[in-house]
Amino acid sequence: MPPPRTPQIPVVVLAGFLGSGKTTLLNHLLRNRAGTRIGVIVNDFGAIEIDAMTVSGQVGSTVSLGNGCLCCAVDASELDTFLETLTRPSARLDVIVIEASGLAEPQELVRMLLASDNPHILYGGLVEVVDAAEFDSTRQRHPELDRHLVVADLVVLNKTDRVGEADRERLRATVAELSGPAAVISAVHGRIDPELLFDPALRPDHEDTVRQLTFEDLLREQATHGHEGHDDHLHAAYESVDFTSDAPMDPRRFMEFLDSRPDGLYRIKGFADFGAGDRDNMYALHAVGRFLRFVPRPWARGEQRLTQLVMIGAGIDAEALLAGLAACRADEPERADAADVERAMWGVLRYVQQETDPVDVREAAVEA
Repeated sequence: MPPPRTPQIPVVVLAGFLGSGKTTLLNHLLRNRAGTRIGVIVNDFGAIEIDAMTVSGQVGSTVSLGNGCLCCAVDASELDTFLETLTRPSARLDVIVIEASGLAEPQELVRMLLASDNPHILYGGLVEVVDAAEFDSTRQRHPELDRHLVVADLVVLNKTDRVGEADRERLRATVAELSGPAAVISAVHGRIDPELLFDPALRPDHEDTVRQLTFEDLLREQATHGHEGHDDHLHAAYESVDFTSDAPMDPRRFMEFLDSRPDGLYRIKGFADFGAGDRDNMYALHAVGRFLRFVPRPWARGEQRLTQLVMIGAGIDAEALLAGLAACRADEPERADAADVERAMWGVLRYVQQETDPVDVREAAVEA
């Protein structure tokens, strides 16, 4: 199967009830994007303030946030149209973030993304922002919050500086119970490491040596002299585990590992070598929450055949993950017949996106 002709852009849904801190978290991502070009879609009406500038909020409006970042205010029914616009090569975007309305049903946005026939997008996860200080009262006013947490891939327990240690632990335990396998991280002022959501595009923001000062420059200057001096400690909220193997992975054991991946393991990215399962292709792996996708790509002539994975999560057992992956290696000579090898690859091929029949393991959760 040939690989996609163009790279797919991850689309992250940022949800949370009014006042939870979604826009604050979004502003933080825009400040600390490390050269990444971000497209922002605001699914809301009214005045949406993104720090130094205000988006009019009229459906169909698009404004530049500087340095290649864009912001669109849209109605949910027009989402696909704007995704088509933002995924054009001329936009040069690396990631798209949809900030859902404070009263939106996030699973509807997720369903729209998964049902989209746009070949240039890839589901990047549902991030639910929870106000720690108002969690109990919000849950009482909006019991649907429990349903939102069930379908979340990552939960950001925000404003934890406004509650005591005992309440913080109680809230974290409650949120973790409601959100199941989702990773739960604590935050203050929405400050999370952007690498939890997307890989930084380490490129210069411009080619000219002289340019106009942008809003991002002003925000960065404020952050340098203001209260955001702890950004270098953001990585403490999660763990990153690397795995490399020069032996092919056994497809059956590898899929069993992925199917039973532990709670709190938010992202897996990298490449897998399945040896006799498919000697012509390497398989790019993209997993976020319960979503999983493989994309085969032909091995280049002379390319070293390795499996290389990065796993990102909160509260995960690094040694257990590495041991589990090591057990997936097909270290012994493969003596299985061709039919058995083909059957072993079925579990992998289920998650290879077909142009007319996309596969998604989250459908059951979204339908719940």
